[in-house]
Amino acid sequence: MSTHHHPIAIIGGGLGGLTAARVLHVHGIEAAVFELEPSREARTQGGMLDIHEENGQKALSAAGLHDGFLKIVHEGGQAMRLLGPDGTVHVSEEDDGTGGRPEVDRGDLRDLLLDALPDGTVRWGRKVTGVRALDGGRHEVAFADGSAITTDLLIGADGAWSRVRPLLSDARPAYTGVSFVETDLPDADARHPRSAAIVGGGFFICLGDERGFLAHKEGDGSLHVYTALKADEDWLDTVDFTDLPAAKQAVLSRFEGWDEALRGLIADADTLTPRRIHALPVGHRWNRVPGVTLLGDAAHVMSPFAGEGANLAMLDGAELASAIAAHPGDVEAALTAYEEALFPRSEASAADSARSLDTMFGPQGLERTAAFFTAGPANP
Repeated sequence: MSTHHHPIAIIGGGLGGLTAARVLHVHGIEAAVFELEPSREARTQGGMLDIHEENGQKALSAAGLHDGFLKIVHEGGQAMRLLGPDGTVHVSEEDDGTGGRPEVDRGDLRDLLLDALPDGTVRWGRKVTGVRALDGGRHEVAFADGSAITTDLLIGADGAWSRVRPLLSDARPAYTGVSFVETDLPDADARHPRSAAIVGGGFFICLGDERGFLAHKEGDGSLHVYTALKADEDWLDTVDFTDLPAAKQAVLSRFEGWDEALRGLIADADTLTPRRIHALPVGHRWNRVPGVTLLGDAAHVMSPFAGEGANLAMLDGAELASAIAAHPGDVEAALTAYEEALFPRSEASAADSARSLDTMFGPQGLERTAAFFTAGPANP
C-alpha cells in the first residue's frame, strides 16, 4: 500500500471542505482535498441555495470570491410564496434586490470554489475505508483504491455520515420524523406551465396536515421540488421507487384533496428520489482531540428548515482556515480557537432548525409559518 504524507488533509470536497482549502490557499497554506466522487462532472449538484450575509457571504469574502459570487446570483430568487393545500396564497414577497440572502445554484457555487483552487488540490475518486490515530496527533487515512495518506491535521468535511467523526464523537444522526421525495420538472415554462405558475420565480412553500412542498425554480428553467411529510422512518421503504408510476401513486395518495396544480409537482415529475431527513443532537460537541476536527454536516448536520446548512459549512471552513493561518505552527491552538466559536454557533442554528421543523410540520403548520413570515423572526 502506497502512503503519502500531507500536512493538512481535508476529507470531503463539498462546499465546506472547498472553502477551507480556498481560504488556506489565500493565506499561502497548501491543503489536499480527498473527495469520494470520481470527478467534478460526476453528477449534477442540483438545488438552489440562499447565501446569507452573516455566514455564507462572509466566508466567500474571506475566500476572495464575493465578486464572483455576485455574478452567479439568480435574479428574483429571493421572492417567496407560501400556499395552503387548496392553492390559496397566504404570503407573497417579491425580490426587490435589497435582501441579504440571494439565491445561487449549488453547482455554480461549487464551480466557483473549484476554479479558485490550484490544479491537483482535489483528489477525486478517493473513498475512505478507514481512519486511525497515529502518534503525536497524526492520523492515517486509507482509501478503497489501496492507497493511504498520513497527515498532521485531519479535517472531516465528509458530511452527515462522516468517517472522521468517530475519532471525536460517538454521536450519529437520528431520523427527524420528516421524509422527502425529491422531484425535478425540466423546462417547466414550456412543459409544465401550471406547475411553473404556482411555484413562481423564487422560493415556494406549501404546507398543511403535517406535509407539504418546498420548491425553487432553477436557473435552467426547471423546477426542483421536495415533497415533505411526517412519516414513520420505514415509510419510504414501502414504496418501489424503481417503478415510477407506482411510486407517484403512492406519494400522491398522501395528498388526496390537494389542489391539482400542487399534485402535479409529483404527477408530472421526471424523477422521484427518496430522502430521510436526519440530524445530530442539538448542541453536539466533542472534547479536543489532537490533530483532528470537523466542519459542516460532519460536525452539526441538521434539518434544512432554517436554511443554514451550506452557509454554516462554508463559514466553518473559512473560520477554521483563518484560525490555522493565525496560529502558524500551533495546530492545537488553532483548533481550540475554531471549536470554541463553532460549538455555540452551530448549536444556535441547530435549535432554530429543529424549531422550524416543529412549526412547519406540526399542528397548524401553515398558520404558524404564515405568522412567522408576516411578523418577522422575533415571532415565537
